[in-house]
Amino acid sequence: MLRPAVLAGAVLAASVCLIAPSYAQIVIPTNRNALVQQNELQQLQNRLQRQQYQQQQQIYRELDRPAPPRRQPDVPVYGNTCRMESVGNIISRVCR
Repeated sequence: MLRPAVLAGAVLAASVCLIAPSYAQIVIPTNRNALVQQNELQQLQNRLQRQQYQQQQQIYRELDRPAPPRRQPDVPVYGNTCRMESVGNIISRVCR
């Protein structure tokens, strides 16, 4: 009579052991300082990944931003017969 109960308990324990790791991880902290350091390291890694992601998004935004249209510079075009003369503070064009 006792054997079926023990056998059923063993089967139940074995099935729980097979299912439990997929749901949760059991952590037994033997050294609290190591656990605190591990948490701080994880926080630093998360912060670094977040900063890298934000930098990458900034680069993408700059690449997607349309460039302003380039204007042609206003450069006066003179014929071969025109020349510029300066008299004091006045610059005039003399064409012949």
